[in-house]
Amino acid sequence: MVCFRLAPVPGSGFLLLCLVLGAVSSYALELNLTDSSNATCLYAKWQMNFTIRYETTDKHNKTVPISDLGAATYNGSFCGDDQNGPKIAVQFGSGFSWIVNFTKEAASPSTYLVDTISFSYNTNDNKTFPDAKEKEVFTVNNRVALKIPLNDIFRCNSLSTLENRDVVQHYWDVHVQAFVQNGTVSTTEFLCDKDKTVTTAVPIVPTTLPSPTKPVVGSYSVVNSNGTCLLATMGLQLNITHDKVASVFNINPNTTNATGSCQPQTALLRLSSSNIKYLDFVFAVKNENRFYLKEVNVSMILVNGSVYSISNTNLSYWDAPLGSSYMCNKEQTVSVSGAFQINTFDLRVQPFSVTEGKYSTAQDCSADDDNFLVPIAVGAALAGVLILVLLAYFIGLKRHHAGYEQF
Repeated sequence: MVCFRLAPVPGSGFLLLCLVLGAVSSYALELNLTDSSNATCLYAKWQMNFTIRYETTDKHNKTVPISDLGAATYNGSFCGDDQNGPKIAVQFGSGFSWIVNFTKEAASPSTYLVDTISFSYNTNDNKTFPDAKEKEVFTVNNRVALKIPLNDIFRCNSLSTLENRDVVQHYWDVHVQAFVQNGTVSTTEFLCDKDKTVTTAVPIVPTTLPSPTKPVVGSYSVVNSNGTCLLATMGLQLNITHDKVASVFNINPNTTNATGSCQPQTALLRLSSSNIKYLDFVFAVKNENRFYLKEVNVSMILVNGSVYSISNTNLSYWDAPLGSSYMCNKEQTVSVSGAFQINTFDLRVQPFSVTEGKYSTAQDCSADDDNFLVPIAVGAALAGVLILVLLAYFIGLKRHHAGYEQF
């Protein structure tokens, strides 16, 4: 854990920030805000990432994940005073800004509100939005109005999602107390509704051995206003290595929910269950005539209650022509990272151009194997022909010499 003690923020005392570094593709923060007497006035610890959709210059919609937020500043974070409530302000990257405001209600002095959350992004950032049609700063505001007991610390390990216009915000492992009393963070937790139900979930049991059974094959789909826009059929087995312990987990389609979205250039299939906050498969179009699996994001609860999250936005699997489906009945492995792989069984997927809710003609992964077999077969055939020609030549030559001897 790397900790920074920053210069005083006017009216807020000192800001102590601890950035947890790890393999997860998200933003893990721990914030201890102190007042002028060096007493803790606000405490927060959370993880978050974002997905932004924008229009490109060629009038297509593109979705970009913001999960590696890099170095951040915290100008404007504030303990609060008689006129204004506490505020957490985070700035990162090229023009990203995230702010959460807290308020007290005079009618309810024993509680406070997580009032509003605002997120701003700048499409002038050519690295993140290289082909954005509109180059400007966009801001989305979300009214949260979450009521929390004044003397409790709010906890929500489960995934929370805010969607507003073209921005989806994800939060998890959230711990916050905005009005810390007497400089001491409370040990009494106020749980979000999802965490109240998570306690009954069956944890993922780590093992050093592969799962003895093949996963059950499930059928998943995504529906938009035009009908079914994405189809997927597959058995899924997750392989995780965490703290030097290997775990294998078969996804049960009977207890798994499927959601997602379909855009002209991208499509998302999101799976979730009691242990899996989200398992995202993001597909993209390339060269205007083919699709492929471009990205996988996962966040899941491990046996010790911690959240394991990882993302890879630069994959290249399941490549097939637009208007067709991709199929592979044999076992395949999608390597998301060295510590996380997905084994697929009896796979068939079509993320674009679904007609009448049915799969189109499939491109089979065995065709990839055939591509290697063809030159081998052709070479073997040519070698056989050459051998026959040589045999015929030597036999003819021998008979020719025999005829001379008899004469």
